[in-house]
Amino acid sequence: MGERSDHPQGPGAAEDSGAQEIEATVVLGLRITNWPALRAAAIAAVEELDFEGIDPAGQRRELLREVAEDANAALGALLHPDRLVAAIPGVEAIGGTLEISVTEDFAPDFAELFPLDGDEEEGGGAAGDWTLTPRTACLLHAQLLGLADAAYDDLDEHEDEPVSDGEEADWTVFGRLPQRTWRLHRSWRRAMARTFDDLADDLALGEWPLPRCLAEEIALRMALVDARALLGAQPESVADMMGDLPADLYDYDWDGCHDELFGVYGPDDGDPELTAEQRAELLLTATHPEGWFLTYDDAEERDPQRGYRR
Repeated sequence: MGERSDHPQGPGAAEDSGAQEIEATVVLGLRITNWPALRAAAIAAVEELDFEGIDPAGQRRELLREVAEDANAALGALLHPDRLVAAIPGVEAIGGTLEISVTEDFAPDFAELFPLDGDEEEGGGAAGDWTLTPRTACLLHAQLLGLADAAYDDLDEHEDEPVSDGEEADWTVFGRLPQRTWRLHRSWRRAMARTFDDLADDLALGEWPLPRCLAEEIALRMALVDARALLGAQPESVADMMGDLPADLYDYDWDGCHDELFGVYGPDDGDPELTAEQRAELLLTATHPEGWFLTYDDAEERDPQRGYRR
């Protein structure tokens, strides 16, 4: 008979399973598909943390604010090495760092999000044969993100400084808005910057970017103007941007975009001879800019806790 061992794993197991220091490297590629769910989980994780120091309550409030507004901060709270290791029995964390970076070349798969089979209407689109094509969605998405970036850059550079008559060119985005907005505060400008991201997020989820408030009407108009201008001035650059996205008859149909994307939500009373954009223009003129972010009665309100990119 062989040598008996009192250890359930046989002789020598105790030495092999003794305390060892191991360095593990984990590289994850993640795509955020449900920001509200991610934010809620991160907030719950922060509520469970123990804070030490002079002002633990203040530390908790600040971290809660960060994870509520920033996806990177939310991921950081959930992917912290101490939190991950706590779920593994028999292991103690002795250190570690976490680095999160945004993949610069990430882009939604617009061919998958906006299929050209003609069997389904995407994002609640209008009836008929017109559709938002993958190439149109891709170009609009790029312009919306570019406008959001430029708006936040304006904020970083100018803060609450008013736009001056004759110096609009110093502002990439806010100098293009109606003059009645030129002296508005930073919080208003930050909310306006977020409207570009909101519409871009719609496209990234495979939904038509249907404006849900007056501010989004302006944001989408600006993106359409810029998309048309870029296509006219740099068609080769646009072609490179499209890659192998399928081509379609309705690619870059800006008139169709105006007909189908505007007026799905919003005011439909008044002069029946007016177009949806004309009715919205009248409402813009009659409404103080602070009210431009009020959701249309027939549209779903965006998550008020979605935060800001910056």
